[in-house]
Amino acid sequence: MILFSNNTSSRSKTDRYFSWSLRVLALLAASLLVLVIGFILRESWMALTQVGLSRFFTDSGWFPTEHSYEITPMISGTLLAACGSILLAAPLGILSAVFCHFYAPPILGLWYRRMIELLAGIPSVVFGFWGLVVLVPLIAAWQPPGPSLLGGILILTLMIIPTIMLIAHSSISQVPTTYIKNATALGLSRWAVIWRIVLPVSRVGLLTGIFLGLARALGETMAILMVCGNVIQYPSHIFDPIRTLTANIALEMAYALDHHRSALFISGLLLMVLVIIFVSIAEVLRHKSPYVVAK
Repeated sequence: MILFSNNTSSRSKTDRYFSWSLRVLALLAASLLVLVIGFILRESWMALTQVGLSRFFTDSGWFPTEHSYEITPMISGTLLAACGSILLAAPLGILSAVFCHFYAPPILGLWYRRMIELLAGIPSVVFGFWGLVVLVPLIAAWQPPGPSLLGGILILTLMIIPTIMLIAHSSISQVPTTYIKNATALGLSRWAVIWRIVLPVSRVGLLTGIFLGLARALGETMAILMVCGNVIQYPSHIFDPIRTLTANIALEMAYALDHHRSALFISGLLLMVLVIIFVSIAEVLRHKSPYVVAK
C-alpha cells in the first residue's frame, strides 16, 4: 500500500512538471508571435503615419524613389495566383484522398501517401528552380514570354496539393464506418456513399485543408519569385508576368531605406493579416461541425 502511494505521488509530480512545461512552451510560442507582430508594426509605423495607408491604394504606381507606393497591382497578383492555385489544387487534393481511401489497393494507397508526404517536404526553392528551367520554357513555347501568372498558379498548385490531400485524407478517415456500412446496406453505390455521406460529413476538415493551403499560397516567396516575371502590373490574361507582395519584399528589402523600407513592411503586415484571417476561419470551421459523429 505504501509503495502504491509513493508511485502515485511520483506520477502526480511528473504530471504537474509536464503540465507546467507545456504551459511555459505555449507561452513562449505566443510571446514570439506577439514580438513578430510588434516588430512589423514598429517598422511599418513610419509609412503609416508619414505616408498614410490610403496612398498605398491610390498612388499612381510603385515608384519608391518618387515617393509613390501603390501596392494594389501586387495585391491583385498575389490573390490571383493564390486563388487560381486553390481552384486546381482543391479538387485534385480531395480526389487524391478519396482515391487513396476508397479505390486504391492498400499497398498502392500507402505508397501514394508516402509520395505526397515527400512532396510536402521539398523546399520551395527546388519547386521554383524546376519551374524556371522546365515549366517556364514550356509556357514560353506555347505563349511568350514564359514567366507568368500561369507559371505561378501551376507551381503553387504543386506546393499546396500535399497540404490539402493529407488533411482531406485524415478527415475522411475519421468518418464512422457505421455510416458507410449503413449506406451500403441501403443499396447506395460506392460513389453515392462518397458523394452523399463521406464528403458532407468530412466537409469541415476539407475546408480546413483548403484554407490552410490558401494561407501557404499567399505566403510563398521563392518559387513564385522565380517563375512569375516580377513585373508590377494588372495582368490581362494568365500569360502576363506579375509581381506578388512576397516577391516584392524579397527583391527590394536588401537596398530599401526610410519610407521605402517601411512601405515594404506594410506589405508584410497586409500579408500577415490575410494569413491570420484564413487560418482563423479554418480553426473556427474545425471546431464547428454541423454533424454529430458517433464514436
